[in-house]
Amino acid sequence: MKGKLLVAFATRYGSTAEAAEAVGARLREREFEVDVKPVKQAGSLEGYEAVVFGTPFYLGAMLKEGRAWLESQRAALEARPNAIFAFGPTSAADDLAETAQQLDKVLGELSWLEPVAARMFVGAYDPAKLRFADRLLTKLPASPLHGLKAHDDRDWQAIGEWADGAAEALIVAGR
Repeated sequence: MKGKLLVAFATRYGSTAEAAEAVGARLREREFEVDVKPVKQAGSLEGYEAVVFGTPFYLGAMLKEGRAWLESQRAALEARPNAIFAFGPTSAADDLAETAQQLDKVLGELSWLEPVAARMFVGAYDPAKLRFADRLLTKLPASPLHGLKAHDDRDWQAIGEWADGAAEALIVAGR
């Protein structure tokens, strides 16, 4: 399989969108024809041989619009190979293994979804971009974001290597 592939993503503040573009670029290097679209614009999966989905996790849960999109595309996703990447912890100092269990939990709840590759990555954080309600949460002393400065701990090399592995897994699954 070296056909048309969709990289669909949910994002709240844009860092998952940036990663989706990077994953799409890496897949193009592997000779896939790739469209990168936010889930709100993704529409039908007709014409796509495979799907890569990216989403952030907030407070231990997948972004609602991402989960809703997955569920709305259930039949189409069951019929084609797919892969998932997610961003959870906002800092490399956080426990990535613990956060990765959140992705495993969601995949368990969506038992019909069988990604050929799934991975949780450390994300980025910029308090200047936060919406009002999210900004309020950071003011609470018990919040893990309390007093946290802007930073970007995304591991671009690991994201690229994951995209390479996902490409191989999608090829095998599409045979």
